[in-house]
Amino acid sequence: MSTGIQEHMHEAQGPQYFVDTEGTIHPWPKNTITTEQIAELGGWSVSQGVIEIDAENNEHQLKPGEVIELKPGHGFAKKVKFKRG
Repeated sequence: MSTGIQEHMHEAQGPQYFVDTEGTIHPWPKNTITTEQIAELGGWSVSQGVIEIDAENNEHQLKPGEVIELKPGHGFAKKVKFKRG
């Protein structure tokens, strides 16, 4: 994990979120995450792309710099995941 993500983890106050990158669950301290942070958590380059897959299995290609809002209670660890593009 890079220093940038570690800094975000230490800023955590309140509810914790989870991000699923290709089947690996990562705790996340904030209700937002960027495309670059998702790629970093997943261990790939953002140049490979990031695809959001929602609860209905709809895919959405994320753009570099895009900010995604995570919502508690929606089961993101089980329903919404991200994969390289």
